[in-house]
Amino acid sequence: MNRRNFLKAGSASIMATSVLNMASLLSSKTAYASEGDDYKALVCVFLYGGMDNHDTIIPYDQPSYDKWAQIRSSLLPQYSNKRSIDNLLPLNASAIRFDQRKFALPPEMTGLQQLYQQGNMAVIGNVGPMIETTTATSFNAQTAKVPSRLFSHNDQQSIWMSGNTEGAQYGWAGQVNDSLIAQGLQDTNTFSAITTSGGELLLTGKNTTPYHVEGGRALTMDIIEENDSHFSDQLVPHLSAADHKVSHLLQQDLSNKINQSYHANSQYNQAVDGSAHSDVQFPNSHIGQQLGSVAKTIAARNQLQGKRQIFVVSMGGFDTHSAQAKTLPKLQSDLDQAILAFQSAMDSMDIAKNVTLFTGSDFGRTLAANGDGTDHGWGSHHFVVGGAVQGGQIFGDIPVSELNHQLDAGSGRLIPTTSVDQYAACFGKWMGLDESDLNNIFPNLANLGPRPDLFTA
Repeated sequence: MNRRNFLKAGSASIMATSVLNMASLLSSKTAYASEGDDYKALVCVFLYGGMDNHDTIIPYDQPSYDKWAQIRSSLLPQYSNKRSIDNLLPLNASAIRFDQRKFALPPEMTGLQQLYQQGNMAVIGNVGPMIETTTATSFNAQTAKVPSRLFSHNDQQSIWMSGNTEGAQYGWAGQVNDSLIAQGLQDTNTFSAITTSGGELLLTGKNTTPYHVEGGRALTMDIIEENDSHFSDQLVPHLSAADHKVSHLLQQDLSNKINQSYHANSQYNQAVDGSAHSDVQFPNSHIGQQLGSVAKTIAARNQLQGKRQIFVVSMGGFDTHSAQAKTLPKLQSDLDQAILAFQSAMDSMDIAKNVTLFTGSDFGRTLAANGDGTDHGWGSHHFVVGGAVQGGQIFGDIPVSELNHQLDAGSGRLIPTTSVDQYAACFGKWMGLDESDLNNIFPNLANLGPRPDLFTA
């Protein structure tokens, strides 16, 4: 193990056992100001467990709805907020493109319907990990190149975040940030990649380390904040290892890391506390509070001195093998209201065109019900929200709600028609990367078709 890797491992270990985040302090190089239109931020909302795409984008024309409802006839009566066609939230989309088929959101997603109709949200249909264009014929004949370990939670989460199965080292967002640094669009800024709840792999690059925030603040030590200034003046240098000088290089590097981390956390909290925040009230849900923390960080972007930022927030509970009718509607409602509040906050700060939020998940789920739930799928439908998004549209494909068609890998598991590589490359392009960088980060792009045109010019 070389010295660089040892320090990375040591930092991670100390972070797990200490109250200090292991992150490098803001570079002493000239920091980029984040004022004006040059600032951009990505916010990934990762839905752990595999959100049911068939209960997210629901058929709304009568023939398609009837087929969908028949296949899910054992599950639909269990919903207290009925999925009857007159209780759905229609999406205005070109029915011509989908052979006269229409679509709607479930009744819990009024906020997302509003954003869609206002042109601030787009739907990206049938996204998932893929290596090449695949059909049911090639999949069943095992002649298609497909991602490893399909339908496995940990591996598909890892592939979504990095392109590789569990054990991957670098995520695509971390590599995007690395490329932004190399192009001079980003300084080596401690606060350029921030997570509030998991997703560290997505944000990890060779030169990018995730910075952790909990409850809207960087981690601090209560013993410092709760005692008088004289005590703190003595305790802080000790705990931050400010005066720890040794001859052993590894010990000294770890000491420096602790000291840098303490000051980075102080810098973050001072910046957030000293910035004017939006007056938008975020829901008291876990996802609502995470997105509220992201909004506060974006409000402090000038003090944190970064041109580009990438955030990861997350929700769990989407592995709805059972009791789906009881658990999924609440999850959808929490997600809906949190995203609506976040977009409202971006609007109030007049920065909506500079911030893009998008969803990701392990995989979709089966169209066929197992009685009171659904099983692991493959392709899924996702949301992209922001002022720069070409909203009010459905990109990609929404396959028919039937079984045994050419995009059915079994039981209504959708074979993706838009790859995660294509989806993620759209965000890398928007952040400022060129095609050479994108092809290095997403090597499967060469095997796939054109990317969705998600953003306005």
